[in-house]
Amino acid sequence: MKILIADDHALFRDGLALRLEEIAPDSAIIQASSFSQVFKIIKQENAIDVLILDVEMQDKPWLESLKQIREYAPEMKIVVVSAAEDSRTIRSILATGACGYIPKRSETKVFDNALKLIFDGGTYVPPNLLDSAPVNNLSGRSGGVKTLTNRQSQVLDLIAQGKSNKQIAYDMGVSESTVKLHINALLRSLHVNNRTQAVITAQKIGLI
Repeated sequence: MKILIADDHALFRDGLALRLEEIAPDSAIIQASSFSQVFKIIKQENAIDVLILDVEMQDKPWLESLKQIREYAPEMKIVVVSAAEDSRTIRSILATGACGYIPKRSETKVFDNALKLIFDGGTYVPPNLLDSAPVNNLSGRSGGVKTLTNRQSQVLDLIAQGKSNKQIAYDMGVSESTVKLHINALLRSLHVNNRTQAVITAQKIGLI
């Protein structure tokens, strides 16, 4: 696994690199100190698997940068680790397709478990976001949520547990391709764009 750490504080980058050596010992770690360097590395390197970054780097606007990064590398997992903890900012970050948001003040155990969850194909959302997110879905669309099928409800519960598609397929006794079909149908029913938004919306409207 190839991981890119992007933060404008070298001390934090080095500390995170040490944590990653324990969490994912076989990974190759690259560092960047700005959004500009992130763009350059993504273009030069082959297949960055995970980008862990702080959105508070000052060289470029973070929202526009996240959207551009997603366009450059649509399959890459994006994890934001930042000091900002207001729910509106976090919701905006997750709406760009990030796999998770981890506050910098998180305890080491929480931080490690959140990264492991994301590496395994799950998502991590801070509990305070689930407490304060509005009932309306994050995609900005209006309209009621369609009734979920039993299979979609089962998939939703397993996604909320942070399980990957492979783990969900094993638990349900179906193929990964079938799981993907259920997830796509689930996202359409909830009027959301990704797994993170599905969990948040389902929590707020009482589906899970």
